[in-house]
Amino acid sequence: MLNKIIISGGGTGGHIFPAIAIADEIKRRYPDADILFVGAKGKMEMEKVPQAGYQIEGLEIVGFQRKLALSNFLLPFKIIKSLWKARSIIKNFTPQACVGVGGYASGPTLKMATMLKIPSMIQEQNSFPGKTNRILSKDVQKICVAYEGLERFFPKEKIVLTGNPTRKEVTQIEGKENEAFDYYNLNPRRKTILIIGGSLGAKTLNESVFKNKEKLLNNDVNVIWQCGKFYYNDLKDVLSEEEKEKIKLHQFIDRMDLAYAAADIIISRAGAISVSELCIIGKPVILVPSPNVAEDHQTKNAMALVKKNAAVLVKDNEATEKLIDKTLETLNNEEKCNELSKNIKQLGKPNATKEIVDELEKIALKQ
Repeated sequence: MLNKIIISGGGTGGHIFPAIAIADEIKRRYPDADILFVGAKGKMEMEKVPQAGYQIEGLEIVGFQRKLALSNFLLPFKIIKSLWKARSIIKNFTPQACVGVGGYASGPTLKMATMLKIPSMIQEQNSFPGKTNRILSKDVQKICVAYEGLERFFPKEKIVLTGNPTRKEVTQIEGKENEAFDYYNLNPRRKTILIIGGSLGAKTLNESVFKNKEKLLNNDVNVIWQCGKFYYNDLKDVLSEEEKEKIKLHQFIDRMDLAYAAADIIISRAGAISVSELCIIGKPVILVPSPNVAEDHQTKNAMALVKKNAAVLVKDNEATEKLIDKTLETLNNEEKCNELSKNIKQLGKPNATKEIVDELEKIALKQ
């Protein structure tokens, strides 16, 4: 059985939520298991992990800035300090195994775990792995991935295609349509477009919707528009009461399951966990990859679906002109919608979290 496990990584929700999902599955199987998270000080995992009921230790690790910055000169010292702190944490906690989910803290933690001969694994969310995981892959026992073709980056014999952990409370949408229409105050006779840009919002998506709202209003559709906390106050003041009857503006979507249930088509960024959820949901999707991410991995995530005719891609720099037209054109093409829905559903991995913990058990209990 799994008694003591370290899970390391974070920085964004895309790393933290999979990490918590893995911890929850371990706890479901082994209620007495002791799970310790290792994160980066000042990052959101230091808040989100304790909220989920788990203990966390912080490393003073930061990323390399692409522009000239003082933090880049301090980086080597912070890496050395983080390696020693990670070593101390591992020595004191004595885990059976370590899991790295990506993010700044997973590098020092997994490096020290493998040096101390602790069985370790990587959970790689993206179709294009970051440099840290590529380096760590030489020393870990297993690499759980969500996309095919990662033999280019990782040793083939270590790769297991599991998919990404997703939140069951978000992806279970069957039979919730009527509840969703009531909850979001939607007209059930209209088709519904769901626009999700992350908790902070996505400037391009918001501009694309706002500048083309007349097209949405003229097409007589419902819109659930999650604009993010940075944009909400400005946008709510410029939408008229008549526009708000069809366009439901939200700072944050607290019942994502109902939003997914109501949607006939979804506009989204292409973060790894969002894409994994969308594959399980199985609705037609328009992906607008964010250009502001390391190594443009969102475009690579999106292209993995586009190549299988499982999603439509609109480039960020073309979204203001093309996004709403492309969405309405797709929404009004029933054959295209059915095809996209069928193809994306085939890529869904609803048992990913279970399979990842199965792999963790194999390496932890092999000793």
